[in-house]
Amino acid sequence: MKKILMITMGLLMIMTFVPGAKAQEEEKASSWNAGLDIYSSYIWRGSKFGTGPAIQPSVKFTTGGLTIGVWGSFDAAGYAETDPYISYSFPFGLSIGVTDYYYPTLGGSFFSDSSHAAEINLGYTFKSLSFSANYILNEAPVPASSGADLYFQAGYAFENFNISIGAGNGWHTSDTEFNICHVTIGTTKTIEITDKFSIPVSGSVVLNPDKEQLFVVVGISL
Repeated sequence: MKKILMITMGLLMIMTFVPGAKAQEEEKASSWNAGLDIYSSYIWRGSKFGTGPAIQPSVKFTTGGLTIGVWGSFDAAGYAETDPYISYSFPFGLSIGVTDYYYPTLGGSFFSDSSHAAEINLGYTFKSLSFSANYILNEAPVPASSGADLYFQAGYAFENFNISIGAGNGWHTSDTEFNICHVTIGTTKTIEITDKFSIPVSGSVVLNPDKEQLFVVVGISL
């Protein structure tokens, strides 16, 4: 937990002294936002977590390019995940952040280092292309991170659908060796309920070549 706090503080200091960051924050108003997604199942980086439909709430605070938030996933069978995170997005498409993966129902205390897997997140978006690189900092028995776990993903958004492919090692693959673990094709559609209310619906087909598994996932956002 101390390591995670030190990394987060360091990230905040870097963001504070980045040229133009303060000016960008002053131009944009601060805001609080809450969201709720419901999915037929929870698939993350090609692996399934929990059993059955997943409810995924989120709360975040944004000021300029800085976002601080908490995202979670819960299901009726008792699976629970609560992930605090901090990130900063630059005007030219680069983002940097830290995510703390924590699983309350696995028995670990929130204040214990062994219950957390801290990950550095780097992302870059250029028009319809997106890239991300992620690095787990610590070995943690409760979430089963190996330490130095890597995950890379590239995606492209077409007019009516999107595709992405990801590869990693450590807790991302069945034998901890580096392999492709995520190939996804997805689409989104907005269903208009009334003139003032509509529901975004998403659907994805996810292939995990490493574990030789195929998933179909549908979700809505409220």
